[in-house]
Amino acid sequence: MRTKSLKKNRINVVTLGCSKNVYDSEVLMGQLKASGKDVVHEEEGNIVVINTCGFINNAKEESINTILEYVQKKEDGEVDKVFVTGCLSERYKPDLLKEIPNVDEYFGTTELPGLLKALGADYKHELIGERLTTTPKNYAYLKIAEGCDRPCSFCAIPLMRGKHKSTPIEDLVTEAEKLAAKGVKELILIAQDLTYYGLDLYKKRNLAELLEALVKVDGIEWIRLHYAFPTGFPMDVLEVMKREPKICHYLDIPLQHISDSVLKSMRRGTTKEKTTQLIKDFRAAVPNMTIRTTLIVGYPGETEADYQTLKQWVKEMRFERLGCFTYSHEENTHAYNLEDDVPEAVKQQRANEIMELQSQISWELNQEKIGNTFKVVIDRKEGGYFVGRTEFDSPDVDNEVLIDASNIYLKTGEFTTVKITDAADFDLYGEVVMSP
Repeated sequence: MRTKSLKKNRINVVTLGCSKNVYDSEVLMGQLKASGKDVVHEEEGNIVVINTCGFINNAKEESINTILEYVQKKEDGEVDKVFVTGCLSERYKPDLLKEIPNVDEYFGTTELPGLLKALGADYKHELIGERLTTTPKNYAYLKIAEGCDRPCSFCAIPLMRGKHKSTPIEDLVTEAEKLAAKGVKELILIAQDLTYYGLDLYKKRNLAELLEALVKVDGIEWIRLHYAFPTGFPMDVLEVMKREPKICHYLDIPLQHISDSVLKSMRRGTTKEKTTQLIKDFRAAVPNMTIRTTLIVGYPGETEADYQTLKQWVKEMRFERLGCFTYSHEENTHAYNLEDDVPEAVKQQRANEIMELQSQISWELNQEKIGNTFKVVIDRKEGGYFVGRTEFDSPDVDNEVLIDASNIYLKTGEFTTVKITDAADFDLYGEVVMSP
């Protein structure tokens, strides 16, 4: 018995996990719309597509709980059909079929045509860059490659996403032009590994050439780089960053650890000395650059000495942005053969200590910004504040600029100039000095 009336044949896409999944959901929604389907993102709909994450334990739990929630809604008559796609489905399809059989169908990460067919839609090859964006109108993700060829011991991404495959420059420029025509002003370039871009297509690392092409797109004001790999980083990218005002002086480069023995076991292909020199080279090439990194603590065999080496290095490097995660023991990865020998409580304590240290570093760096002016994009209004970001901050993960909304009106998506008047650990407070 249907307990509530839902609009018939409305497809609700639910996205879990990272920005790559957000992008994939947007492509799916664009294809559905092109086939005349009524499609929404995380709203009411009688047909549900869950785009899952299968990266680490917490993400897998969230994905499974979401599937169970919608299967229950199906049993209660609140939705008619539930489809599951994405990384969890790619990685654990046989288990899921056995454990949660009441899902209508499971699809992997490369089965978009099959999923569309199940939803009564056709896959249209000609839809380059046609997406229904789910992010605020001023920024969008641009996925420049799929998959990863790196052998990192702890990572399950190649199992779920396959080998590295770059998207041709001309297709990415077309996509950027279509996004700009919709009012997008900031492109956030994503891939499992930006550093590798172009090696498969052009036989050389071609990220710099891609950036040269994207800066020519009218309407795009900021281009931001996410998820670069330290080994083999193409240094010509920094020259373009310095020369082209549209490219944010920002780089997300997950370094994972710094102890040589841990780096070796992680199969990262680098050392403490090389990594430290790379960061120094970045800062020498682009002096006001913001570097975001992520670290893993509690990796198998990580000793107290390894951890103290990492902690001391974080103190010395003073990263502008940093996230720290506890190691997740993932089956079918190389590290799964090692003993997961760091107790969970120790992992958590180490992560907390690193983040406490980082919050102090972030506070100190933010104090230096007081009195300075920055170009800020306004993302939203929240409570009594307009909330924006500088070029040194990515959405959802980095610092925000809060502007008192009681005596000024700012449009979402517009750029304005803001003088910083106060600063906390992760927030800046400012007042507009020049409105557009």
